[in-house]
Amino acid sequence: MSLTIRPKTNCRFDLVALGEVMLRLDPGEGRVHTARTFRAWEGGGEYNVARGLKRCFRLDTAIVTALADNPVGRLVEDLMFQGGVDVSHVRWLPYDGVGRAVRNGLNFTERGFGLRGGLGCSDRGHTAVSQLAPGQIDWERIFGQQGARWFHTGGIFAALSETSAALAEEAMVAAKKHGVVVSYDLNYRESLWKGIGGKERAQKVNRSLARYVDVMIGNEEDFTAALGFEVEHTDETYASLEIESFERMIQKVSATYPNMSMIATTLRQAKTASKNDWGAVCFYEGRLYAAPQRVDLEIYDRIGGGDSFASGLIYGFLQNKGPQWSVECGAAHGALAMTTPGDTSMATLAEVEKAMKGLGARVER
Repeated sequence: MSLTIRPKTNCRFDLVALGEVMLRLDPGEGRVHTARTFRAWEGGGEYNVARGLKRCFRLDTAIVTALADNPVGRLVEDLMFQGGVDVSHVRWLPYDGVGRAVRNGLNFTERGFGLRGGLGCSDRGHTAVSQLAPGQIDWERIFGQQGARWFHTGGIFAALSETSAALAEEAMVAAKKHGVVVSYDLNYRESLWKGIGGKERAQKVNRSLARYVDVMIGNEEDFTAALGFEVEHTDETYASLEIESFERMIQKVSATYPNMSMIATTLRQAKTASKNDWGAVCFYEGRLYAAPQRVDLEIYDRIGGGDSFASGLIYGFLQNKGPQWSVECGAAHGALAMTTPGDTSMATLAEVEKAMKGLGARVER
């Protein structure tokens, strides 16, 4: 089943994303538990896709989210201004002074190096966005009156609360009513599901939402943890990744969810925190398309690589470039995003196209 994408003519937005935007606090080369200074970034799985499409690919995107109205929330807003994503659909919740009822999410993130893996420590309980519920967002205005070509959300947002999963479903139903392509990144995070049912709960929520998804995106463990589809010939560390094994798994997903027009996954073998094998595949119209495998890709900051893959893949389809070009664009964009700090991409379209051609990294003067 092919994707049918609305023309830009009557659409204000190329993509609208639904998700949490947190303040990422980065200790640089050090550790969170010994840091004395942090660098601040904004980030969030769903938001990163919208930002990548705006900054790298120059498309019109928007974020639907909520923030507590205090200086931290306004800092996140200021960072989003720099990202260029439309913030007109951000809801501001009143702050009670100490965060008893509502607060903004924080994400402390170590990059890792060599045999020491990256580490994320989230502080996001009772955040503003987790309290959003069905009936609070005017999807008719967004998808019908303003118009959007693509809607993106994912498993991170769905895990935040009972109401966030329900809101994601409400948004998907509204998007499909208006012919908007729906993509969903499984983005399984064990820490988000711990204490609320673990993998069993994650699979129940994600399987329910999968019924509305046109484009399902994940990484090497998401389809197993979040949907329950096993990948053959891999261990729990995913140290060995075979494209053939993923193709068989993807075909099972496609048979279970015939509503999905495309299924895409990144392939990562983490030899060390700073050296990964990196690739990607997408299954579209009954055929598997693979990006060239990048062996021993040097990693500066791995966080956000999958989100940048998603934005590059989506860009290709929005530009009618075809599945092979699109998966190669996504893989190249994801690889470049991991060469700079922060969750979000600093790459340009010219750099992505250069990487797709396999050109070297000589200094440009």
